[in-house]
Amino acid sequence: MSQDDKEKLWLEFSKKPSAELREKIIIEYAGLVKIVAGKLSMYLGHNVEYDDLVGYGTFGLIDAIDKFDYGKGVKFETYASLRIRGSILDQIRKMDWLPRTVRQKQKRIDAAYNKIEAETGRFATDEEIAAELEISVDELDSWQNQTKAAGLISLDDYMEQGNEGGISSIADGAEEYHQPEQIYEKQEVRQILLETLESLTEKEKKVILLYYYEELTLKEISAVLEVSESRISQLHTKAIQKLRLKLGANIELFF
Repeated sequence: MSQDDKEKLWLEFSKKPSAELREKIIIEYAGLVKIVAGKLSMYLGHNVEYDDLVGYGTFGLIDAIDKFDYGKGVKFETYASLRIRGSILDQIRKMDWLPRTVRQKQKRIDAAYNKIEAETGRFATDEEIAAELEISVDELDSWQNQTKAAGLISLDDYMEQGNEGGISSIADGAEEYHQPEQIYEKQEVRQILLETLESLTEKEKKVILLYYYEELTLKEISAVLEVSESRISQLHTKAIQKLRLKLGANIELFF
């Protein structure tokens, strides 16, 4: 469907909503749900089925369609992406399937990063983190693989603390990003991100850039870097943990 056709569809739906028009919009933006679900599945691994994430996200898409104000001139994709992501994370929280031991490992890893970086003034290496935790580097890799989901949930919880409602409130105010001061702020934070990326290892940096900016799949990235998909997943997890610690709530602007 062309952009003009989408505009006509939204205009018609905004004037006279109907189940038939809603269904057409759902079908048109189903791919957006798959994109958001795919990115989140990178954190969750095999703990939650991809198809289940798509299902949870579809509820968010429908909610976004019903609450979207076409007359405000906000880009629907931006608004809907936040609603979809929020819907998926809300459902994951309700499941409460993440073992306490995994959450504890996430907290210990974060504490080790904070301690070493506060003492050295630079990013901690895997060897330093493993030594602080009194485990091997291989075991650290295993821990980080297990804590991908914990990192995702704790990131969203952290964002909520500073946004009075988290994902939903950000989605409700998505149009604010069209204001000059918000645009400037986002540009400024992107500069901070670029500076932070320079502190990642070369492979970690490539994974972030290829996945989020070039939008390659894990399989494609593994082919580019000539390492396994599981190793790419590990590199991504490590990079996100470092970026989360440095960028705080601002990381939401990028991922």
